[in-house]
Parts: sequence; C-alpha cells; structure tokens
Amino acid sequence: MAYLSGLAAEDQVVADYLRRGYDLAEVRWRGKAGEIDLIFRHGAGYVFVEVKKSSSFDRALEALTRRQADRIMRAGQEYLGFCGAGELTDMRFDVALVDRHGQIKVLEAALCGW
Repeated sequence: MAYLSGLAAEDQVVADYLRRGYDLAEVRWRGKAGEIDLIFRHGAGYVFVEVKKSSSFDRALEALTRRQADRIMRAGQEYLGFCGAGELTDMRFDVALVDRHGQIKVLEAALCGW
C-alpha cells in the first residue's frame, strides 16, 4: 500500500512540475550511485527531485537522511554523464513533500546545504 501511495505522490508531483513549465525527462532513473525519483529539464538545465510522502510535510522531510541526500546528488552527477550533458550543466536538487491530503510543498534547491 505504501508503494502505491508513493507512486501516486510521484504522479502528483509530476503534474505540478509540468503545470509550471518543466519537461519530464525520467521517472525513477537508476544508476550505479542510486535512484532519482524524478528528473526534469528546465531551460538548459536539469532538476532532480526526491519525492517524500507522509502524514505531514514535517514528517515527510524527516524521512530524508544525509546519506540519502548524498546518494541523490551523486546519482544526479552520474545522470549528467549518462545523458551527455556534462558537469558544467545547470542542475538543482529539489525535495517535493506530499502530505496525507495530497498537498504538495516543493523545496527548491533543498539539497544544496546538505
């Protein structure tokens, strides 16, 4: 049930980003460094999104660990090499939080300070 709930949350986040003009590049992309839930193109750059769903935004954010953040950032760098974009490509790492009511809160560039 939690798995299906997570997939539904990802679908909601995809719809939110598409409404805001982003182009979906990948869903659950997996490389050697790890998996990235969602990858979007935006202008000349990429946005890597980790989706967290829980009963509240705070609880969802608490589920993100330092180790997971590091893995996501390494996977993002790996993805740029995979798609031929190169390390100088603009990139951003967002966290999209989804609460029990289906509300979405996007923390842009949330992993920069980790």
